[in-house]
Amino acid sequence: MAVILVDLTDGRRPAQLRMMQKALRPPVTVAALCLVVTGCEQVEQVQDRFRDLTPYEAYQESLVEAGLAETALARDWMAAGRAALDGAAPIPLPFEEEGFITAEDPGAMAYRISVPRGQKLTADVSLQSDEDTQVFVELFRVPASDGDPLRPIVSFDSIPGAFEHEPWRGGDFVLRLQPELLRGGQYRVVLRLEAQLAFPVEGHGMPAIQSTFGMPRDGGRRSHHGVDIFARRGTPVLATSDGVVNRVDVTNLGGKVVWLRDPVRNANIYYAHLDSQYVRSGDRVQRGDTVGFVGNSGNARTTPPHLHFGVYRRGEGPVDPAPFLRPPAADLAELTADLDQLGGWVRLRDDGIRLRAAPGLRAPVLRELEVHTPLRVLGGSGEYFRVRLPDGGQGYVAARLTESVDDPVTSQVVAVTDLMRARPATEAPVMTRLEVGTEVPGLGRFDGYLYVRSPEGLTGWMSDAVQQ
Repeated sequence: MAVILVDLTDGRRPAQLRMMQKALRPPVTVAALCLVVTGCEQVEQVQDRFRDLTPYEAYQESLVEAGLAETALARDWMAAGRAALDGAAPIPLPFEEEGFITAEDPGAMAYRISVPRGQKLTADVSLQSDEDTQVFVELFRVPASDGDPLRPIVSFDSIPGAFEHEPWRGGDFVLRLQPELLRGGQYRVVLRLEAQLAFPVEGHGMPAIQSTFGMPRDGGRRSHHGVDIFARRGTPVLATSDGVVNRVDVTNLGGKVVWLRDPVRNANIYYAHLDSQYVRSGDRVQRGDTVGFVGNSGNARTTPPHLHFGVYRRGEGPVDPAPFLRPPAADLAELTADLDQLGGWVRLRDDGIRLRAAPGLRAPVLRELEVHTPLRVLGGSGEYFRVRLPDGGQGYVAARLTESVDDPVTSQVVAVTDLMRARPATEAPVMTRLEVGTEVPGLGRFDGYLYVRSPEGLTGWMSDAVQQ
């Protein structure tokens, strides 16, 4: 069962709030201020001052109250959450990723998503863990001003499964997934875009629209306040959403018309030029119900049968229906990356391989990497691994360009007593001491360090400068 969330900052009410652990609801005083404060960003700033703590924020407060906030583990956990938001990957939709978050290494995953006007975001989030794990799943709106903080739209403190969010005005959003301290597991995130409204003519789609919004009418004296969808006479005309029929009439302009009130989107849906109406005023309809049949009544009697379809929103008047009807064109990429590598290490097979901000050849290049660079596999999306570099940097590389680190690329004999460290850095914790003459297999290289395996079977880093 899906949770459907609408953008509260646009003055609409949620259609369903089932399964939610906690929704962000502005108090009545803020709703009243929305009427007098101009600009959506200003409204959101007011709402931020009055909203309750999200479950994530409440968990942070509990760490403070328990005296744990200043521990190294808690600081790392909070830093991971901030870093995930700051470095959220700008992913194209639709998108699927499966990944692993380790319990001993606090981590978080975040994705930056662009939702055009008229589209809705559908998200399905799951986590497999051996323990009863508290997981925070949050959706934030990215404000128009760079100086403003991300604004929480909804926050869960357990896996929500499937949920939807419909922003009326569109924009950018960030979805973050982070387990509580000392918990982890294998996660799966599937994100898609869908049209907010069902197509109103049975068996037809966008190609049937032959007259678009804003085209001149009556010699330019007025503009077209909808779209014309051409179909055979008698083709069923459908409710594009759940709602209430608030008017059934016959007019000179529209002929036989039906007005449907959509309370979720605060909109009135207009059907005109019908051959006949199938509903009465006051009827409640569900998405996909028949409200009438295609015709050419009214001032369309000299044209082929078609439906004039309009959307009117309080405070805006007529809006272009096409973005609310148009389905996304892209399909979900098949996940072919080897998920058996999740949580493990791989290395690059060639020199100059590009680390990208998102999976795909069109994604921005973050840096070029050298051959045999070891990478920790965090997730898989399509043909790409989501990876973390030895210095903490993250991004995506094509999975086919990596190989296992099990087979050494070199064999090193320790020439000078050295220390094997947990990271390729002089300040990193020491794991073991490597004595002169010790032969160690080299599994990879990064930034002047060798990734090696000790005689005890430990893997870590030693300086490459003084070895032979």
